[in-house]
Amino acid sequence: MALPNKPWQFLLLLMFFSTLRAEESNLLTFQSAIDIAVADNPSLAQMQARSEAMAAIPSQVGSLPDPVISFNALNLPVDSFDTRQENMTQLQGGISQAIPFPGKLALREQAATHEAEAATHDVVEVRWRLLRDVKKTWWLLFYLDRALDIISINQELLRQFVEIAQTKYEVGEGLQQDVLLAQLELSRLLDNELSLIGARDRAKAQLNALLDRSADTAVFLPTKVSDELPELIPESELFQQAESYRALLLSRREAINAAKSRLELAEKDLYPDFKVGAYYGGRDDTFSGRERADFLSMKLSMNVPIFAGSKQLKAIDQRSAELMQRKYALQDEWNNVRADISAASSDYRQRKNQVVLFKSGIIPQARQTVASMLSGYQVDKVDFLNLVRSQITLYNYETQYWMALSEANQALAQLTAVVGKEEIYE
Repeated sequence: MALPNKPWQFLLLLMFFSTLRAEESNLLTFQSAIDIAVADNPSLAQMQARSEAMAAIPSQVGSLPDPVISFNALNLPVDSFDTRQENMTQLQGGISQAIPFPGKLALREQAATHEAEAATHDVVEVRWRLLRDVKKTWWLLFYLDRALDIISINQELLRQFVEIAQTKYEVGEGLQQDVLLAQLELSRLLDNELSLIGARDRAKAQLNALLDRSADTAVFLPTKVSDELPELIPESELFQQAESYRALLLSRREAINAAKSRLELAEKDLYPDFKVGAYYGGRDDTFSGRERADFLSMKLSMNVPIFAGSKQLKAIDQRSAELMQRKYALQDEWNNVRADISAASSDYRQRKNQVVLFKSGIIPQARQTVASMLSGYQVDKVDFLNLVRSQITLYNYETQYWMALSEANQALAQLTAVVGKEEIYE
């Protein structure tokens, strides 16, 4: 490589390598995108905060109500407010405590504990959805970058075709329509390039949002990744793993357990709650020249559910319906999970087979066809239209290969999120 001999050439070369190093240092790899999202995404942080708040509830609802301390003045004469004037005047202090029927506090704490566990599973579910979205968007960007690279290469090739056709036309060995045809195909590639650039800008903004970054932050992805696609375990095993690991299903089961506890609590409300108290009344010692005894009062009260038909029994009906609703919700989610697993695994296997077919068969054959067509055209054995068509066909196949690889990895991201586990390979 010849060194530049002018100052401005050195400057341009320095700027080029500086930009290249900056892009390499800021590469957003697949794993780094995942790590940033898990650390910084506000939706995940919000659900984590909610889970922590829910975890603080069980001990609150499982504790007795705060005791009540009271201070009273009984039988105080209003004409003099003298505590020695009347025999029954006393200054009273006491404490009372509300006591729910045995078992109610435990059921309240139990229901809140199940709801807190459900909130913990909700955090895991949101995390899986976040990972799915980050992975799918990253692979979409990777495909768009490869498609833009392929367009750039094909634009250069078509420009060479235009030059060849122009040269042959000028010496009377070609047709003007060949030149026009090549220029038309070049314009189509330019139009495709504009569409891909717009799609990349939208995907970049979406990925930046998932990573809690400004939408216009530049995103540079690696140019090479492994195209090895693993073999999935059988679909029946995917169902079994989802039943055990999918956080959404675990959350729904905890919601059912919470509903059961609330139903039992509603049945307990048919029994009364109690309130006990003790009060000490002190009287002034000097009354008519003799000492007076102080008073000790005890109190026990309970509520009587005499309106059970319109209140407590209706509450039991409500909680029973809520329990059934949550059971149906679990069954509905389980049906959706199995359908999603089947769809994602089918998509993955289809795209994987396409990747193998394009890589090992179609693309090598298409490249050989283009090379043969170009050689034939240069010696007037192949017309220009077939040469251009073969090159455009190769462009389409190469683009479809990267799309299939991207969509296979996107299907894999969808599948791991639906199952709730990364290890789903043989």
